[in-house]
Amino acid sequence: MDPRQLVNALEWRYATKRFDPSKKIPNHVWEALEGALVLTPTSYGLQPYKFIVMTDAERRAELLSHSWNQPQVVECSHYVVFTARTKLSETDVDRWIQRLSEVRGVPAESLTAYRGMMVGDIVHGSRGKSAHEWATRQAYIALGNLMTSAAVLEIDACPMEGIVPPEYDRVIGLLNSGYTTVVACALGYRAADDKYAKIPKARFIASDLIHKI
Repeated sequence: MDPRQLVNALEWRYATKRFDPSKKIPNHVWEALEGALVLTPTSYGLQPYKFIVMTDAERRAELLSHSWNQPQVVECSHYVVFTARTKLSETDVDRWIQRLSEVRGVPAESLTAYRGMMVGDIVHGSRGKSAHEWATRQAYIALGNLMTSAAVLEIDACPMEGIVPPEYDRVIGLLNSGYTTVVACALGYRAADDKYAKIPKARFIASDLIHKI
């Protein structure tokens, strides 16, 4: 990809307000976007979240009233709810250690020091007291990764913070699951009459935001 293509894709994207419900993201494209979610980098690689892809129309309709009645929830092709762990345990760390052992072909025992570092920090350490906040930040990294990947593939997206997480948890069935809703994202194809598609993108100039020292 030419560097300018990346910038053009990011200039093309906007927070889509109205989607064309008749247009669906092809399966092979959606699989790539799911791959982008899975490949999102996280602290320690722990991936303290789950992504709920809402495919049931009735449940999406039920979420509408808990989303300030924003039509994206029901009009988009794919609706993803980002959930984050409410806390981390040694069992969570051990599960990750086992996965590392399998993928890299090394004994789990060789990762003992790494395990101790994670347990001492995010489970029993100072960050363990705010593990949900930490997990939420990781989920937002995944949200950004998804939206950028979507733009490159010319898929429209809209991040959705205007939601009521406890109600989402109830509708989705997350109560007492160890996960809770933090944000959502609607993806699909913009409607022809979405006026926001034609509004110029406004940002501060680069020198206001980027300082080189």
